[in-house]
Amino acid sequence: MKNRAFLWIAFLTVSFSFCVAAASAQTAGPDYKNVRIKKFPVAMQCWTFHEFTFVETLQKVKALGIEYIQAYPGQPLGGGFPEKAVFDHNLPDDQIRAVKQKLREHGLKIVAYGVVDTGRTEESMRKVFEFAGKMGFRTIVTEPADGDFGLLDKLIKEYDIQVAIHNHPEPSKYARPETVLGRVRARDGRLGSSADTGHWMRTGVNPLEALRMLSGRIRDVHFKDLNAFGVKDAWDVPFGQGKANIHDILAELTLQDYDGYLTIEHENKKELKNPGPSVAKGLEYLKSITYYEGYDQILGRREGRYSKHGWNHYGPGYFDLCEKMGVLKSQGGMGLLWFSAKTYKDFVLELDYRCENMKTNSGIFLRIPAVPSSDDYIYHSFEVQIYDAGQGIHMTGAVYDAEAPRAAPFNPAPEWNHMKITFKGKRIQVEINGVPVQDWQAEPRGKIKDFASEGYIGLQNHDSIAPVYFKDIFIKEL
Repeated sequence: MKNRAFLWIAFLTVSFSFCVAAASAQTAGPDYKNVRIKKFPVAMQCWTFHEFTFVETLQKVKALGIEYIQAYPGQPLGGGFPEKAVFDHNLPDDQIRAVKQKLREHGLKIVAYGVVDTGRTEESMRKVFEFAGKMGFRTIVTEPADGDFGLLDKLIKEYDIQVAIHNHPEPSKYARPETVLGRVRARDGRLGSSADTGHWMRTGVNPLEALRMLSGRIRDVHFKDLNAFGVKDAWDVPFGQGKANIHDILAELTLQDYDGYLTIEHENKKELKNPGPSVAKGLEYLKSITYYEGYDQILGRREGRYSKHGWNHYGPGYFDLCEKMGVLKSQGGMGLLWFSAKTYKDFVLELDYRCENMKTNSGIFLRIPAVPSSDDYIYHSFEVQIYDAGQGIHMTGAVYDAEAPRAAPFNPAPEWNHMKITFKGKRIQVEINGVPVQDWQAEPRGKIKDFASEGYIGLQNHDSIAPVYFKDIFIKEL
């Protein structure tokens, strides 16, 4: 056991050093205008439809195209359940099974529950955590008393359930982000903030400043836009029509790499009977400002950590991964890290990369026709080159050994660069940092004997001289 502990500490030390190095190369300061906003999963806080039953709410959420909900305690169940039955953690097991069946029928999933009073005793808190396990959600939203945190810490570890502290407006004790941060800073990382952007605005707190203060501790977002700032009775409006600055909020959450849900909670007294149209307008606005709408993030993140799930490596060397920041670092070579979960025909691939120095040598392979079992794939798939010291068909942005780039707009090592590759039919287009460098009708040329209409994506680790780093890998099928 001691040896295993020593190895684990050594692994963490190496990983920490790598992540620190990766962090040091990040661009300092927020540049919200140029942030490529990622697509966040959207959930509906059922309070939006609190004039309706739980079952009626499921129907309305389904009609909006939303797949996830955050339930609240006390909503009447309706829909054939006993007359006085409400959704909460006191549901008997037979009604829990029936609720889960209703969710399946509507294609919905509960991801969080709150705002709920967990009580002051271990018995009362444990009941809420047990309910989370039975229902299959991972986040409890609450407003703990000062003496609750020791028990919550214990149960978070035992059940592996997140707890998010909600901020109702003043005079709520958690109205200001510094109060929440003071409570959670020294505790389990699964204890954090349920960040309500609207309630911050009602208190006179800038949501952007609050989100920056709570960076790394945001476990849930109650997502709202209000018609006024600093007004207690301000009301909710569709996203983008109010004073919250939704674009920059999403940009900040993207920079933080927030991996939770945007939980919509629309509270407009004039729209209690029909909040759906305003929510739909807001969803359209979110879609319009989301850069990665329609993309899949193929270097995935789950529960706060990245993993190479779906990726395999062929050949010498390997890619290390900073699980916290999602940065790949090549080690040795020559080998290939390829995404084995899926093959692609026509697609747009976007990623960020950086070179250790100008002699860093790597590349992105397109449409690898079969599972790599020898080096033969290099003759049957195109490689978009990364090699700043190269020339012509061997320089960064080239289709290796076939077509030279038109420009060299890459940032000098070790700065980050953004690459966008579009492969449609036989046409390969490449942009680096927004500048077109390649627009070529592909044909067998150089080392390429032939190429497939469908195949895998791969990242090359070339040698041990100077590593390459990759992050934020997104792909969209065309």
